Amino acid sequence: MSSETVSRTGSAGWRDEFDALRPALIAHCYRMTGSYHDAEDVVQETYLKAARGVDAFEGRSSVKTWLYRIATNTCLTELNHRNRRVLPAGLGAPAHDPDARVHGEDSLAWLEPLPDAVLGDPGDVVVLRESVRLALIAALQYLPVRQRAAFLLREVLSWSAAEIADALGVSVPAVKSLLQRARGRLDELDPDGPPPRPPDPGAERALLDRYIAAFEAADAAAIRAVVQDDFSLEAVPHAVWFKGVHVCLPFLERYAFPAGGTVRLLPTRANGQPAAGSYRLGASGILRAESLWVFTMTGDRFSRAVKFPGQGLVTAAGLPALLRPASG
Repeated sequence: MSSETVSRTGSAGWRDEFDALRPALIAHCYRMTGSYHDAEDVVQETYLKAARGVDAFEGRSSVKTWLYRIATNTCLTELNHRNRRVLPAGLGAPAHDPDARVHGEDSLAWLEPLPDAVLGDPGDVVVLRESVRLALIAALQYLPVRQRAAFLLREVLSWSAAEIADALGVSVPAVKSLLQRARGRLDELDPDGPPPRPPDPGAERALLDRYIAAFEAADAAAIRAVVQDDFSLEAVPHAVWFKGVHVCLPFLERYAFPAGGTVRLLPTRANGQPAAGSYRLGASGILRAESLWVFTMTGDRFSRAVKFPGQGLVTAAGLPALLRPASG
């Protein structure tokens, strides 16, 4: 949509553009904040700011660029006085004892997943897969917020240095410096090595179904058949995490596997990766959504599973809040 279209149609024109861009704006703000809920809040604030400022919009850029500029600067304001969001693996070495004490750390700012369902058209999700993978989002949190913004505007949105400079209110040389430092830092972090080749969707879903069946059956041997030797387990908000099947499988057997019928997992997707909503049986006899698992597939097996609490994440992933136990 051009600026002339905005001037002809007034607020309705840019609102149509905003509605069309909303899933992509959520993805952009999620990359910046590391939080699905924060991204939703920032995009809502972007809408309000655009509504207040549309009369002053001069049309020097497209409405799309204008909205991204508002969203980016809203993120910068929100992040100026916040700590980076983390995953358990970002806090220290894994525990070697499956009986290590696991306790919540609610004082930390934890990374959140991004359910694929909020991104709209499945075709768009395929395009966005690499830019929202969990390891990359965690690595981006180590960048100062202006470096993060410059990197995302350039590498994900393909903005020119001049466009980034205009959006951030800095010079073009400053943008080039921000990009150089951001790329250098991300190279040092090397979150997961080179991005893995996208797996065949059928094979990926089949592997997820096998994991779900094994977990619900409390079958450690079946879990072993679908995970890598260096498989890691993390569960927000617990700082203790485990790596290696020699630790992860005993932990699952002793502390995580459900009694028959008390936990169900339903397949979904988040961060462009396989995911599962977790439901636990309550006193009322109803299974309630409690958390979202996100899996990383390396080769033909899972190499990582991260559990995030929150019924809202499960429903945002397109799954129900409540389930009735299977009959019989």
